[in-house]
Amino acid sequence: MSEVVYEETATMIAAGDLQSFVPFGREHCRNHPNAFNLQLRELQPASELWSSDGAAGLVGSLQEVSLQERERESWQLRKGCTGVKEDEAEFEEELYTAGNMAVWSQGSRTQASSVYKAFTVDSPVQQALWCNFAVPQNNNDAEEVEQTVCIVQSTCINVHTVTGKDFISPLPFQVSNVWATKFGLLLERKNAANDTHPNPPGEPLPTVFSMLHPLDEIAPIVCKPSGPFEGSRVQYVSDSNMKIVFTCCQPSIVVSYDTVQGTHTVWALRKVTHDERSMVLRCPTEPAGTPLGLMASGFLASHLRNASHLDSPGGSGGLGSAAGISSAFSSPLHYSALYSHPSRIMTSSPGVHSRVHSPSISNMAALSRAHSPGMAAPSFSGVSRFNTSFHNPSPRGHHGLLPSPNSTANESVAMPEMEPIIPDLCVEQLWNEVVSAGCHREMSSQASKVFLTSDLCENHYLCFLVESHQHLRCVKFIESNDATQLIFPSVTTIPAKDAAPLQNIDAMLVLEACGSLVIYTGITRVSKVHLPSSLSQSISLTNHLPYLSTPVETISTPANAGSRHIHRLNEDAMPSPVSELKSLNIKQHEASFFEDFSFQQATPFILSLRDPVCNRVTLELSSGAMLRICIPEIATSELVRKCLEAIRFILPKEVAMKVLVKWYNIYNAPGGPSAHAEWSQFVTCFMTLMGYNTERLAWTRHLQFEVPLSPVIAAKKARPSDGGSDEDWDYLLASHYHRQINSQPVCGSVDPNNVPSAEKEDLFSHQADSPSSSSLKLESSAPLFPHIPALFSVLHLLYQELQLDELHRARASSLVCLLQQLARDLQLEEYVDLYWRDYPSLISCFTESCIIDQAVIGQMHRPSFLSSDPPCVFNWLSSCLRGEASPPFPYLPGICQRTKLLVLSYALYIIGDDNATSTNEWKYLLKLSAGQRSRVSEPNSRRQSSVKVRFSSESLAEQLVVWLTSQGFTLKDLESVPFGVALPIREAIYRCREQPSSDWPEEVCLLIGRQDLTKQAHKMTLGKSKASVGSGFSLVPPASSEADEEEDGMLDIIHEVTGLIWSQDLRIQEVRRLLQSSRPVRVSVVQQPEVSDHEYIEEKENKLLQLCQRTMALPVGRGLFTLFSYHPVPTEPLPVPKLNLTGRAPPRNAMVDLNSGNIDVPPNMTNWPSFHNGVAAGLKIAPASQVDSAWIAYNKPKSPELANEYAGFLMALGLNGHLTKLATLNIHDYLTKGHEMTSIGLLLGVSSAKLGTMDMSITRLLSIHIPALLPPTSTELDVPHNVQVAAVIGIGLVYQGTGHRHNAEVLLSEIGRPPGPEMEYCTDRESYSLAAGLALGMVCLGHGSNLIGMTDLNVPEQLYQYMVGGHRRAQAGASRERHKSPSYQIKEGDTINVDVTCPGATLALAMIYLKTNNRSIADWLKPPDTWFLLDFIKPEFLLLRTLARCIIMWDEILPNTEWVKSNIPQIMRGNFDPSEDINMDTMAQAQDYITAGACMALGLRFAGSANSDAFDCLYEFAKTFMKMMSFAGTAAMGYYNLQTCLSMILLAMSMVMAGTGNLKVLQLCRFFHKRTGGEMNYGFHMAHHMALGLLFLGGGRYTLSTSNSAIAALLCALYPHFPAHSTDNRYHLQALRHLAVLAAEPRLLVPVDVDSLKPCYALLEVTYKGTKWYDETTVELMAPTLLPELHLLKELKVKGPRYWELSLDLSKETQHLKSILVRDGVLYVKLRAGQLPYKDDPQGWKSLLATAVSHRNSGVTAFKPEAISTFTSEPALISFAEFFCKTSEGLKSREDSLMLFSAMLYECVTQECPEMLPTYIAIEQAVGALHQGDLQQTFPLWQLRLVVELWDGRMLRGLANKHDTLLTSEFLPVMKNAVDVALDNWLKDHSSEVRSYMRGEVLSRDAQSIMLACFLVYRSIPCFRNTQANLEGCNSFADLLLRSSQLGIPLRDLLRLVPILLSSASGSQSLLFPLQAFSS
Repeated sequence: MSEVVYEETATMIAAGDLQSFVPFGREHCRNHPNAFNLQLRELQPASELWSSDGAAGLVGSLQEVSLQERERESWQLRKGCTGVKEDEAEFEEELYTAGNMAVWSQGSRTQASSVYKAFTVDSPVQQALWCNFAVPQNNNDAEEVEQTVCIVQSTCINVHTVTGKDFISPLPFQVSNVWATKFGLLLERKNAANDTHPNPPGEPLPTVFSMLHPLDEIAPIVCKPSGPFEGSRVQYVSDSNMKIVFTCCQPSIVVSYDTVQGTHTVWALRKVTHDERSMVLRCPTEPAGTPLGLMASGFLASHLRNASHLDSPGGSGGLGSAAGISSAFSSPLHYSALYSHPSRIMTSSPGVHSRVHSPSISNMAALSRAHSPGMAAPSFSGVSRFNTSFHNPSPRGHHGLLPSPNSTANESVAMPEMEPIIPDLCVEQLWNEVVSAGCHREMSSQASKVFLTSDLCENHYLCFLVESHQHLRCVKFIESNDATQLIFPSVTTIPAKDAAPLQNIDAMLVLEACGSLVIYTGITRVSKVHLPSSLSQSISLTNHLPYLSTPVETISTPANAGSRHIHRLNEDAMPSPVSELKSLNIKQHEASFFEDFSFQQATPFILSLRDPVCNRVTLELSSGAMLRICIPEIATSELVRKCLEAIRFILPKEVAMKVLVKWYNIYNAPGGPSAHAEWSQFVTCFMTLMGYNTERLAWTRHLQFEVPLSPVIAAKKARPSDGGSDEDWDYLLASHYHRQINSQPVCGSVDPNNVPSAEKEDLFSHQADSPSSSSLKLESSAPLFPHIPALFSVLHLLYQELQLDELHRARASSLVCLLQQLARDLQLEEYVDLYWRDYPSLISCFTESCIIDQAVIGQMHRPSFLSSDPPCVFNWLSSCLRGEASPPFPYLPGICQRTKLLVLSYALYIIGDDNATSTNEWKYLLKLSAGQRSRVSEPNSRRQSSVKVRFSSESLAEQLVVWLTSQGFTLKDLESVPFGVALPIREAIYRCREQPSSDWPEEVCLLIGRQDLTKQAHKMTLGKSKASVGSGFSLVPPASSEADEEEDGMLDIIHEVTGLIWSQDLRIQEVRRLLQSSRPVRVSVVQQPEVSDHEYIEEKENKLLQLCQRTMALPVGRGLFTLFSYHPVPTEPLPVPKLNLTGRAPPRNAMVDLNSGNIDVPPNMTNWPSFHNGVAAGLKIAPASQVDSAWIAYNKPKSPELANEYAGFLMALGLNGHLTKLATLNIHDYLTKGHEMTSIGLLLGVSSAKLGTMDMSITRLLSIHIPALLPPTSTELDVPHNVQVAAVIGIGLVYQGTGHRHNAEVLLSEIGRPPGPEMEYCTDRESYSLAAGLALGMVCLGHGSNLIGMTDLNVPEQLYQYMVGGHRRAQAGASRERHKSPSYQIKEGDTINVDVTCPGATLALAMIYLKTNNRSIADWLKPPDTWFLLDFIKPEFLLLRTLARCIIMWDEILPNTEWVKSNIPQIMRGNFDPSEDINMDTMAQAQDYITAGACMALGLRFAGSANSDAFDCLYEFAKTFMKMMSFAGTAAMGYYNLQTCLSMILLAMSMVMAGTGNLKVLQLCRFFHKRTGGEMNYGFHMAHHMALGLLFLGGGRYTLSTSNSAIAALLCALYPHFPAHSTDNRYHLQALRHLAVLAAEPRLLVPVDVDSLKPCYALLEVTYKGTKWYDETTVELMAPTLLPELHLLKELKVKGPRYWELSLDLSKETQHLKSILVRDGVLYVKLRAGQLPYKDDPQGWKSLLATAVSHRNSGVTAFKPEAISTFTSEPALISFAEFFCKTSEGLKSREDSLMLFSAMLYECVTQECPEMLPTYIAIEQAVGALHQGDLQQTFPLWQLRLVVELWDGRMLRGLANKHDTLLTSEFLPVMKNAVDVALDNWLKDHSSEVRSYMRGEVLSRDAQSIMLACFLVYRSIPCFRNTQANLEGCNSFADLLLRSSQLGIPLRDLLRLVPILLSSASGSQSLLFPLQAFSS
């Protein structure tokens, strides 16, 4: 065979289908009513308007459109990439622009195109392109990629993202071209038309700019040339001769063209490094030496300053010749101008000398000597910065070069103050085209097309097409080792008229000058492309696709259309599609052009190629039509593709390339074979290349079909048709596939022995009459001959890989035929044996072998990794399971991925090596590399039994699952792993599923099948996902009219949750009734006979006024009840329910109104209530909602009377954290209005939102409103008193817990602020003093005595003095001036007014020493123990002192009545001496107030804990006080005092029970709600309804925290002095009542069933950490439930048996649980199979397992398959039960297997591993097939053996915790036994077969050989052919043991062999029975 065979010149391949191509956007634009189309319409001749054919009309009309109009149309295509994985859906995307429109459409060959988005802009679109911008995420370095379309107009760029954001970026200069890169856009500045004028020697402006994001500033790009000198110089790209011709994202490069030198340069594009940035921005080191330099800078500066004065083109030329990289095709005139005046160019460029030496350095390098980057023009602020009249150069003279008259010299020197723009990107030169000296510059011109391509061997090329020369330059590039640099080693030139890359087949299509299409892979020519149909003129005019109608033509085109065939074509009147003019022999380009032109009339020829996508490309014909053609792939069958990969991997590149090209040509020959023959074709081609004569080998000859496939054998004949013939059928019958199908019983019905014997005979008779065997010699000159061993070894590894994938395993049997042939010829007996064991029925058919000449055997390279011991992956895994050491398993990186994955999984999980997947990979895997041929084989390092600390097997399972996920292994992949191999992985998954870790990522949870956790990993809240989780299943609220529903503001409580928490009653409805304030109240007053009508009306109105006191107090409670329950719609204002103060009087429902003028109504009565109403509405907004500044402003009401409500709304937004989004401008705007309420709401809101942040801007804001924080000399501002109070509290909030000294000092002095000489501070002094005290307490919250740096302030002593009175201290510090003169009206003297300062000081002490248990401070706060002193203290202050003392001694608070009473001083508890004059009133009052204070402390201590002891204790006191109130003798105590104490106790109870909705508290609240007369004032109502709100905080989703800041907030909100009427702020600012929200935290856990997505009940087990009051305890709660405070908990578990267990370990971290609670507390749970939710089955009597409890083992028998649907929702299991477990007519005979299936199903469902069902069935089928002798291959036995070995290993370890293993039932032992019995029975009858095998005799081809193979595989008996230790002839058992241990036969299996081996020696059967008994 001569080498000429491998010439690839004469070959040709067939292209796929042709379709005529019209850009879809054109069609769309025609129907779009815009100007461009109207023009089109006018231009269309009338005749064509009603032309029947759309396309013909369009083409006609387009030809008449003027050239300039047609220019405006352009389009580009790319491969679709929207979210889907690349391999899944392949479609094309088109971006079409015409006129003002851009149309983005999508479509594929199978699916019509559709518009995805269409954009119309204001001015003509210059360019449209896709670009991905990287948006940096704030939290980490990860960047999110935004896909956009950028539409470039002359003045701006419109950017539209896929997600719907739109940006418009104005352009500061005219742009000639825009390029998309990895980082964003590159913009090239258009140069002014007069570049040719001499530049001033100033600094040219940059020409290339980058935009990294539409919102970022446009910045110039810097370049780093690689010239011989000044190489390190970094400078702006400002060479106007540099035009960009190409950019690419991967690798990130830019190709530019130098118009002067005519060379191309490749640059790497990257982010600027810090040094480069500073180098460009730094002022130059060398001074501007010449006056000229100075002048230049002056010139520049003046221009930048006075851009408006500069209108001369000369000037703009000087500035404008900056550098842009652009591929704008300038007008030819411009080019000629450049080329015709070379001399002028020279003069214009001072850097021309450097240019000669180093082409890479632009004239900028020369200029930059006098270069001052400080003023290098890239930065005049604003858009106008590059605007120096580029837009309107006027045709005046060149005077603009001089400094303009109004710029003086000193002005120009002062220039550098402007800061330059910081560059973002840098281009670094990588490669520069070398133009040989002989060439003229005109020789090279700009590339018209640049693209990247790669060849079949993964070399990468950068190609650019130079049209003027008609050639394509391919520059090879390699990534350097560290992958940062690209290296360009070589350039190759291919003659071409046009070219286009075909990405996914690693090739490119080249249009040669003669008009033929040729495929190249890299720079290797593959073949011509034969187009399947004539390109006659018809195509261009019709839409019919001719190739559909002419299949015969398609095929009968000659395959080898060389020039000799051309005359034939003409006879057939079928012009070749590729106009292959007779110019093949003419080599000159010119000649071929003339040919082309002369031929043009006859047939359309191909002008150019465009829009390549994957393997499709458009041909533009000379007729103007376009055709889309598809180039075939290298292989369609997965097996062939994998083999080719392996071949490519192992062969040297040149050889590999040759093979691949050869194969490509054969496979795609015109009229080639159909798909099913692909493998046969491959085998023939491959073996021929290795030197086989495929005609002579029997089995390969049968692979042949009527078309000889290999050009080696004959020239290809064109096939007559694809219609088929008899030979096809014969071929099919003779095929190996047919044999296999015949011999594999389908459902056991086909008799295995009826393989057509005729075929067999035919197959094997051949070898008898074959000529002398010498004809079977291998041809040693064949190209692949030397590589046969290497190829064999990689294909063997590929075969092992295929065995591990159920989906590919069928193909392995095809591969095995090829492998066994090679193995025989290489005389590798053990390999043949291995293949025989895998496919006994197949391999025994093959017997031929070919001789390899000894002489040439030396030419074969034997690779080191080809061992005599064949690597078998099942063997390796099996020895792993048995715990034996084995050498590393060889694998091909990138090809045998499954092998690698499974080997490492076993190493990790079975061997237990934690580092198997990281550092110890080499112990288990031997990585082959193509270069390993020459190396000496490394000694196989045996595994060291490392004494590493093993983790428990639990963590191994977790490690395995996490590692598999990281490798991208999914459940789908697991299904394709053979069942035996997969079992350990399934077991690990099963273990992890039982006890998963709560913080695994989503993918891991998917793999272990815990959808509940997967869902949890998704971020989702109940409120947000209304569609999926929310209202779809809400319990319907009670029916009431729509109108009312809207108004009461309590609609948004999530009913499906509250309905689960309080399922027995309607308490939520009752609370809504009590708290609604939007309906008129019922005023029922009976008219007494003596009362006149007028008096009766007054009486009704007075009654209404009393009721209104209650209505006005309701919103405070409603805000707490509806807390955070609503997600607003950003387009609608927030609905605020009305505050309705009217009434209806029965019986006629007459209206009663307060404004009738009959009674006096206090002025401003509704101011504060409407403020509270606004707060209540605003508090509904959940913190997770999307709220922005615009929406907040949008809610601002139109009418001024609603201003108070809006003020409250602002405060609420602060409390839920949204006010931080309000723009500073708006805040300023609201404050300047001077509306008092708005200021209060805003200041409190902003401070709450910035809690504890010490934010400076907020501090400034607050200080303006606090005179004490302003400098002493500042103007006195008139700030309303309440606003000052709010600002002081604001300081406390912003500095909470910071211990800030200055603020603490000011606040301390403010507690005792005197009333001021002009009485300016005298009103409501108490509330100001209290606010200062509270604020001081917050600033030093919990610091106790460690107040750093405040010892000189003596804070506690000063506070004590404020509390008990005494002389005023000298004022220190700034406020001294202010308080010099005493007040003129209040005579306080120099003593402290205790009535004012005591409450603030007391609470400040309490908060500073909160929870410190500081006894000395606490003792200051004890109530006095003598009657005399008691008389001096207000009873109210006693309450505060007791409260303060108790919360300082936090740990001593105990939830019982004794502790409460222990706070009452001894003298009150003892027996009274009647002689003493004791005021009983005083004593009773003091006692009650002290009790109330202690109760309050108890409430704070147990807030939100629902502690039953605390509740019972408080409830007792409440009852006591209620009794006292009902006494007649209340008068002595005073109703007001009792009511105050009772209100405080009620609040304490609701704090303890916050969020729980306790009924007893609700009853109390309702009782007080009804009492409206008498002394029940506004304040008491407020207290009672706050209690109600706290009780149902956030609709039961929130409860209170006891953290320090929460206690501080509660002290502010629940201050025990409530307002007497609605305008009363004397003692405490009403707005502070809402601060209770700051103490709320979400702690409701709602289990949601992951299948139905509905909230459900689930049992939780909560473990408390041990404390000094109780040991570690565990309680069971039924969720949904409020959890205790998280810091008290150790762990939280979802308990079985109903749901999958899930534990959250809180001792490690609580973050995960916190995030769950914040997202509405949704915890996804998954029902176990066989269980019903608690709602349907509260007692658990209906579940599947309950039936089995009574009689232990009847579970299986009692199991009715019909009942399956109640146990599981998995459709697969239900249909399995339906079809396989029910007796039906056809299956009567198979009762037993139905029973078996039912049992399996039961097992899977009860064991919770439904995914084991296929494994069970597979095991059962394998055993059944073995019994019937149906097995064709031993694969199922391999799997059984692995299962048994795993199980044995588990049993041997004697796992006490058996639930860990998957196969626990009796099923496996039964199956194992069945296999043993079947094999033993066979062994008895056929022991001779085994013996003859051991002796290495040739085996017969019959059913016995199959059973023998099964026996050998299952019993793991090694191949004896080459082993020294021959077991024959052992005379004793001991001898046998010794020898077998060398072979590694397991003892159990050896015992089966003993009878055979020993009986042949001794002949005695006596040993047989005891051993038999022993072994089984």
